[in-house]
Amino acid sequence: MNFQRRSILLLLGLLCLFPCLAWGQEDSTASLDSGDTAWILTSTALVLFMTLPGLALFYAGLVHRRNVLSVLLHCFVLASMMSVIWLICGYSLSFSDLNMAENRFNVNSLIGGLDLIFLKGIGVDHMKGTIPTLLFFAFQMTFFVITPALIVGAFPERIRFSGMLWFMGIWGLLVYVPVCHMVWGGPGSLLQDHLGVIDHAGGIVVHITAGVAALAACIYIGPRIGYPERAMPPHNLPLTVIGTGMLWVGWFGFNAGSGLASNGNAAMSLIVTHISAATASLTWMFAEWMRHGKPSMLGFATGAIAGLAAITPASAIVGPVGALAIGFASGIICWYASTAIKSRFGYDDSLDVFGVHGVGGFVGTVLLAIFAHSFFGGLGGKEFSIGGQLGVQLLAAVAVGAYTLVVSLGILTVVDKFFGLRVSETEENMGLDVTSHGEAGYND
Repeated sequence: MNFQRRSILLLLGLLCLFPCLAWGQEDSTASLDSGDTAWILTSTALVLFMTLPGLALFYAGLVHRRNVLSVLLHCFVLASMMSVIWLICGYSLSFSDLNMAENRFNVNSLIGGLDLIFLKGIGVDHMKGTIPTLLFFAFQMTFFVITPALIVGAFPERIRFSGMLWFMGIWGLLVYVPVCHMVWGGPGSLLQDHLGVIDHAGGIVVHITAGVAALAACIYIGPRIGYPERAMPPHNLPLTVIGTGMLWVGWFGFNAGSGLASNGNAAMSLIVTHISAATASLTWMFAEWMRHGKPSMLGFATGAIAGLAAITPASAIVGPVGALAIGFASGIICWYASTAIKSRFGYDDSLDVFGVHGVGGFVGTVLLAIFAHSFFGGLGGKEFSIGGQLGVQLLAAVAVGAYTLVVSLGILTVVDKFFGLRVSETEENMGLDVTSHGEAGYND
């Protein structure tokens, strides 16, 4: 039996790992707020919309025409696969608060338990604050979906489909889940409760983990044939522009929904999200204009995504001034990382996942420690300590980045040994649409 067929059978076998469970219904003293619930329902749809079809179209337009369906399928299949994993055990390992009530450091400060697998014990009346727990499950599921989908942009046009699936599935459980639990897991969680890190919507959980994993993957798998000597322009930039618009709009649910409430804080999150994206897109465009003599649509679109990534961790604690500063900083720093630094070190991060998301997430995670202060119009209060919080943010960002790098390289090595990661040179030259999936995106 070849590796590809074995991969398919083993992946399907994941669905049969657990026996049937009895569902219960847990009472809660919290009361449902219809406004909060309506907004998080909307936000859940917006965040899923970011992946399907926003990110899928954004990436599809940037690759060669012979690989457009491959990239689209990667994003769509990950939306399905990660959702199933989230139901089976991802949610439980991320948000189960078993043995965490006393706020003491123990194993559940690092990872949750298995008491909520298959949504065991969660009924329609069970509450998470003022919204149904089922809705919280769905909202967080969309984050679990988009994070590995971001990594797809690091290695398009050259990765084996089965290898990609195995890497993403294992990565979700070994990297995303523990980081999510340590940052957002509630009382007793290592980074949030014990260390005091601030990450409103995923600068660390989503962007730093995805960016660092993307860097590890593109270096391990190696560059595309002909890179960097041969020009590899986007085959359909309008697709990328449409995807950018979808991501920009969807990001309002990403950031303004993460407070789990429909209130003034959500409104401020929406405003700073938009201002950061607008500032970063202009900054990137003008930087290219000054460097190359012409402003580009691709530069504007990429800058917008950098600004959105950077404001994500800070969107609940900074004001408009902080959004302007973070947008400007991310536009400049991410542009430099995606051009000069990538060129200097020669790694083929094909669609700049590390340069935009990894670097952008780091920029926002660190700068929020400054612009959360009330002096800059932030919501941290007069007692907020810039120096103390800056150290916390730096420590958490570097520690998570290092953990992600080591574990990602380990997963890549194991998956490559057993299932293979890179397609053959012939397959790469012909394109993955035909060689891996037996179809073509264009008939002309």
